[in-house]
Amino acid sequence: MTTPSSGTRSARIHRLAEVGLLVDLADLDAVLAVDAALRRAREDGDPRLAEVLDILPAARTLLLTVPAGADLDPVEEAVRRLDVDPSASAADEAPTVEIPVVYDGPDLADVARHTGLSEAEVVAAHTGTPWRAAFGGFAPGFFYLTGGDPRLEVPRRSEPRTAVPDGAVALAGEFSAVYPRRSPGGWQLLGHTDARMWDDARTPPALLAPGVLVRFVQGEAS
Repeated sequence: MTTPSSGTRSARIHRLAEVGLLVDLADLDAVLAVDAALRRAREDGDPRLAEVLDILPAARTLLLTVPAGADLDPVEEAVRRLDVDPSASAADEAPTVEIPVVYDGPDLADVARHTGLSEAEVVAAHTGTPWRAAFGGFAPGFFYLTGGDPRLEVPRRSEPRTAVPDGAVALAGEFSAVYPRRSPGGWQLLGHTDARMWDDARTPPALLAPGVLVRFVQGEAS
């Protein structure tokens, strides 16, 4: 375990046998900054990252995987020597994906009550601020979106649903998300979209990726 210096001085690095590194960071902003810096370095051909198979961000950790038996020393050195500023925004460089939403969700009125906003103001807040795809999880194509209007922070439902339809657009805590397939879930449902979050026939199959900006656009029911 090593304590990195420079822009990742507050991180802790754990070796996962011979298959990767787990980087503990202070918060989600730090995760996104380090994730973006590592992806840029890999795209720029940093030889220390040549054997990295994947970079997987989470709420406060970043996982770098390598083939079994690969040399982790150069990978750890690349992380330790990063010079990143978590307060700097990468929004100007990030691609933007627009997702049309029909705001007819069964929890829209409850979200309005939680936030003290009208239903129209909830919709305006959800569409008025870009969200950022922070990390994936739960199901293929499911991304936790952060950075939206802080007035929309709401608790999960006290009783989760046994089945949430695919395309449901939802809120929970500080996050928004789109359910990529029918599944159980306890998020507050604002509406639905026809955008396909995961498509096996598409390359890549996921509509979103870490760092991508998402703009929700109000649509009309067909």
